[in-house]
Amino acid sequence: MSDPAPPRRPILDLRAFTPARVALGRSGASVPTRALLDFTLDHARARDAVHAAFDAPRLLAELRALGLVVSEARSRAVDRADYLRRPDLGRQLDAGSVEALTQVASEPCQLAVVIGDGLSAAAVHAHAVTLLTHLTPLLAEGDAVAIGQIVVASGARVALGDEIGAILRARMVLMLIGERPGLSAPDSLGAYLTFAPQPARTDAERNCVSNIHHAGLSYDEAAFKIAWLVREGLARQTTGVALKDESADRAPRRIGTASPG
Repeated sequence: MSDPAPPRRPILDLRAFTPARVALGRSGASVPTRALLDFTLDHARARDAVHAAFDAPRLLAELRALGLVVSEARSRAVDRADYLRRPDLGRQLDAGSVEALTQVASEPCQLAVVIGDGLSAAAVHAHAVTLLTHLTPLLAEGDAVAIGQIVVASGARVALGDEIGAILRARMVLMLIGERPGLSAPDSLGAYLTFAPQPARTDAERNCVSNIHHAGLSYDEAAFKIAWLVREGLARQTTGVALKDESADRAPRRIGTASPG
């Protein structure tokens, strides 16, 4: 006897589980006017996020108010247009930043944190500081992982953290950066971890915790995953494809009940 067919559910039910564009309906051969207007608005928000100015002084002030040691740096991209046309320049520090970071570098540290604007400064403004306030207590537990330096970097691509981490002699670098805006998430923050950071590291040598925003990964969930990856990466002396995220096996049962914002 064959199993009974599962009950059919209206496609509209999917909209309760995802912000993706499903079950939009139609008007004649096209989508309804409301769906078209929503699409246009979300597209405009994504474009605005890409071109938004990065308020580095505000971020520096917020981090210093928390008692954190913070430095500033910038890439070789001279402005936003240069940054968007030349991704390679966003992966290299300008000469002044190399000199400044060399001067503040002292003893080797376990972890350096870089906060970069990336492709969505709005994501960094909205989530980076709050995420750090959730992360630092987790790093302080047990065998504490010390944050040696925090660097706010303008015109940054992910790989800029490698050069910064190398100058600061960090065993691992954590890059918090605005992700490429999507039509449902113009302010998504990503966290990238690289063990033994050096220029020319590849994406295969990093771990990524992404989709940190209001409708995505909560601060609690993201901080737990990042802290787990930091500890395991330092213990195993590796990140990337050799380090699988097994944090879910040890997560508290109710982790992630509070969403960002």
